[in-house]
Amino acid sequence: MLQQVQAICCEDTRHSRALLQHYGIRTPLLAVHEHNEASAIPGLVARLARGESLALVSDAGTPLVSDPGARLVTAVLDAGLRVVPIPGASAALAALVGCGLVPHPFTLLGFLARRGRERDEQLALAVRLPHAVVVYEAPTRLVETLRDVAAVTGAGRQAVVARELTKHFEEFRRGTLAELAAYYEETPPKGEVVVVLEGARDEAPAEDSLRAAALAWRAEGFRPRDIVRMLMDEHGASRNLAYRLAHDA
Repeated sequence: MLQQVQAICCEDTRHSRALLQHYGIRTPLLAVHEHNEASAIPGLVARLARGESLALVSDAGTPLVSDPGARLVTAVLDAGLRVVPIPGASAALAALVGCGLVPHPFTLLGFLARRGRERDEQLALAVRLPHAVVVYEAPTRLVETLRDVAAVTGAGRQAVVARELTKHFEEFRRGTLAELAAYYEETPPKGEVVVVLEGARDEAPAEDSLRAAALAWRAEGFRPRDIVRMLMDEHGASRNLAYRLAHDA
C-alpha cells in the first residue's frame, strides 16, 4: 500500500523515513502535523481530486486518535473523495484489552489539558462516567494526573497504568489511584503512558455533603445556576436535587 501511493503524509518525516527505509519503501514524504495541517489541506485535496493516491500515517498508533489528521479526513470527505481506513496499532485498545477492568463501553479522553478550567471539566467528566475511561499522559505528568483524579473521585478508585505498550518494556500496573501515584513517585515512569480508570460506581452522593458544598459555594458568592452545574459536574448530583439545594442555599 505505502509503495503504491504517490506520497505519504506523516507527522515527522525523520521519524517515518527511518521506518520506511527499513522496509525499502521510497515513497516521497510530506510533513502534515498540527501546526501546518490547515494550510496543507487544499493542496492535498487537489492532488486527490486529480486522481492521485495519498497515505496518512502517524508517528505511533492510529492517525486521528489523539494525533493529527481529523481536519484532513473531513476535508477529503467534504470534497466527495474516498477515505480508506486501514486498522493498525491503538494504545487505547491495547490498554483496554490488558487492563483487567470491564473494557466496554469506554470513553477515550486522549491527552488532558495541562491546567485551568478545561482540565477541571475533563477530570469531572472522567470521574463521573459509569464505564472505563482511557487517558493518555506524558510520563513526567503521570503522578500529577493520578493525584488530580484522586482528589476529585477519592484515592480508592481502581485504575491501571499501561506503559510502553507492544514494546520490549511493556508494563501493566494495577491498583488504587493512591497506590499508583505513590509507586510512580518513587519509580518515575519512562515511555508512552496510558491510564485506564475504573467506571464510577452507582452510588448516590449523600445529600448532607451536597448541601454543605452548596452552602460553601453560596458563601463564596457563586450564583445558584453555577452551583447547580458544579453539584452535577463535580459531585454527580441529579439535576433536580442540585437545583433544589442550590436555591435552598
